[in-house]
Amino acid sequence: MRYGYWMPVFGGWLRNVGDENMAPTWEYSKRLAIRSEQIGFDLSLVAELNLNDIKGEEAPSLDAWSTAAALTAVTSKLELMVAVRPTFHSPALLAKQAANIDHIGGGGRLSLNVVSSWWKDEATKYGVHFEQHDDRYARTAEWLSVLDGVWKQDHFSFEGKYYRVQDNVLQPKPASKPRPVIYAGGESETAKNLIAKTCDAYVMHGDPPERIAEKIADMRRRREGLGLGPMIYGVAGYSIVRGTEAEAKNELTRITDVKQSAAGYHNYQQWLAGTQLEQRVSLEDYSVSNRGLRSGLIGTPQQVLDRVKAFEAAGVNLLLLQCSPQLEEMERFAEEVIRPSR
Repeated sequence: MRYGYWMPVFGGWLRNVGDENMAPTWEYSKRLAIRSEQIGFDLSLVAELNLNDIKGEEAPSLDAWSTAAALTAVTSKLELMVAVRPTFHSPALLAKQAANIDHIGGGGRLSLNVVSSWWKDEATKYGVHFEQHDDRYARTAEWLSVLDGVWKQDHFSFEGKYYRVQDNVLQPKPASKPRPVIYAGGESETAKNLIAKTCDAYVMHGDPPERIAEKIADMRRRREGLGLGPMIYGVAGYSIVRGTEAEAKNELTRITDVKQSAAGYHNYQQWLAGTQLEQRVSLEDYSVSNRGLRSGLIGTPQQVLDRVKAFEAAGVNLLLLQCSPQLEEMERFAEEVIRPSR
């Protein structure tokens, strides 16, 4: 199992807790990234939103790509999985930017998490055209074709509905071969078909291991039907590790004290309206992003370690953790879960 975590570019993950003692600043992100690779974490996912999805639109948040470039320069082993939304980035220009960051990291440390945008208000506020669900995925399919093309060959040309590239030359090519890993997630048929065909890794919202096993089996069938090889499978999860089960449950009660007046609630409703999910979500899911509580990484160190092993048995290669406060809880997780698991 590889262990990753979400960089807290929004200042936390709890919609019902105001100050989580992890400010969305360069100083905190740098400290967290450097320490994380020292204690055994393999990867950090840097989310991309120009408005703060968790703490409310008026709250500060960090830009994903400039933050990732800087973090690559101050770390030596950590993989930086940077979210990218096709509607916000020209594919050839993003390919150039990503290749440069890949060389800064020495190769093999930059990866992409391709996200088809869902937040209509954010697009409007930043002057970006907002499209409906299937149109966004049609754009993403073309975007990925251009990205892969300019990374792999010079004098590449492409003409589609959304993008046109003529005789492109991109040098230097990425240091990662054959290309940086491309992760993506999605639960609609449109999303899963696109991911199976064009991506290297499938990342999923939190769910119990048995449900994740079904999703992995489904994606494997899709890949085999296309004559393609194995993928990386990642799952989001919110972790609470405590000395006793009662202590863990007390912390769970604290963070799920739902207040519908919280600043992020309106954004959450837009996310529900703009996505196509396989399951209904609850107000408890609202409390922690990415359905993280459903993964069940809550309890004593042994209970959480057993859960990790259940995810491994289901076919998961990567856990993407959120916790609060991030640095302190990651220290605990590394000491009591990662080290014993290795």
